[in-house]
Amino acid sequence: MKKIAFYGSSLLSSYWNGAATYYRGLLRALAARGYDITFYEPDVYDRQKNRDIDPPEWCKVVVYEGTVPALKQAAAAAREADIVVKASGVGFEDNLLLETLLDAARPGALRVFWDVDAPATLAELRAQPDHPLRAALRRLDMVLTYGGGEPVVSAYRSFGAAECVPIYNALDPSTHFPVPPEDRFAADLGFLGNRLPDREARVAEFFVEPALRLSDKRFILGGSGWHDYPMPENVRVLGHVGTADHNAFNTTPKVVLNVARDSMAQVGFSPATRVFEAAGAGACLITDYWEGIELFLKPDEEILVARDGQDVADHLAGMEPGGFARIGARALDRVLREHTYDHRAAEADALFRKFALGPGMAT
Repeated sequence: MKKIAFYGSSLLSSYWNGAATYYRGLLRALAARGYDITFYEPDVYDRQKNRDIDPPEWCKVVVYEGTVPALKQAAAAAREADIVVKASGVGFEDNLLLETLLDAARPGALRVFWDVDAPATLAELRAQPDHPLRAALRRLDMVLTYGGGEPVVSAYRSFGAAECVPIYNALDPSTHFPVPPEDRFAADLGFLGNRLPDREARVAEFFVEPALRLSDKRFILGGSGWHDYPMPENVRVLGHVGTADHNAFNTTPKVVLNVARDSMAQVGFSPATRVFEAAGAGACLITDYWEGIELFLKPDEEILVARDGQDVADHLAGMEPGGFARIGARALDRVLREHTYDHRAAEADALFRKFALGPGMAT
C-alpha cells in the first residue's frame, strides 16, 4: 500500500473552500484503490468552526495551527510518504510549505503540485518572474490540475514543468444524488457560489440581471459574502450552504446556474465542481459559456448554455413543460457513465504508477 501525504486547504470544511468536494471525491476514490492517505490542513479562516464532515474512515486528517513552526512540523511528516502532494491555495504560507515539502520528501518519493486554480496560478507566474513556484517546478515530478485543458498544459510546460495533466472535477455518487425537494430551496433558479472578486461581475450579469428582467420568477442565492450586495426583491440570499444541503439545493429549484470565475471562463476546459454536483442531483443546469463544455455535457440536451444574462432569462421563460426535468435526467445519466471520481482516480493512479516506474504501486 502506497502512502500519500496531501497538503491542501481543507478536507473537512467547504467554508471559503470550493475545492473541498473535489478533494473528498478524488481522495475517497484513490483510497478505494488501495492508497493510504493523510490530508494535512491548516486551522485558518474559521474553517474548523464550520466543518461539513467529520474525519472520514478512508483518510486520516491532520489539522495544524496556522503558524510557521506548526507548518514545518506537519511538513516533516512528508518524509514517510511515497507520494507528496502540495495543492495550490492552502491558505497559509503556501510558498514556504512547498519549499519545506520538497526538502522533506525522501529520495524516490513522487513530488506533485496539484493546482486547483491553474488559471490564477499561471497569471501569477507570468506576472512574477521570481515567483517561488517557477524554481520549484524543476524539483517536481509532475503538475496535476483540476481543469484547463491544453492551454494550461502548454503554459505549465513552458514554465518548466516536467509533466502537466488535468484531472478534472467529477461526481461522487455517494455524496451527490437526487433527493426530495425542500420548500426552503423552492425557486425558479438557484445559484450557489461564494462572492469572489473575479466572479462578482459575472454573477451580476448571469444571475442578478435575469432576476431584474423576470420579476415574476423566484431566485435563490447561496454562498458566503453576499449579505451586503444589493439584490432585487425576488432574490433570497441564504448565506453559506453546507455540503450536506447541496443535494436539496440542486434538486429543488427548476434550474440551477453555474457561473465560472473570470480566469476559468477565459481559459476554458474548466468545469466547476458545481457542474457535476448539480448533474449528480439530476438538476437542469444553465452554465455561462466556456470553451470545452461539450467534452463533459452536450449543450441543449444535457446542459443549457448562456452567453449573457438575456440567454439565462430566455432559457427560464422559454422552456416547455417537463423540459428542464428531461435535461437533468440526461445529465445525470451522462456523468454516471463518464464523469465520476472513480474515473478520475483511475487516471491519477495510472500517472502515479507510470511516474514512479513501479508496477506494484498501490498494492
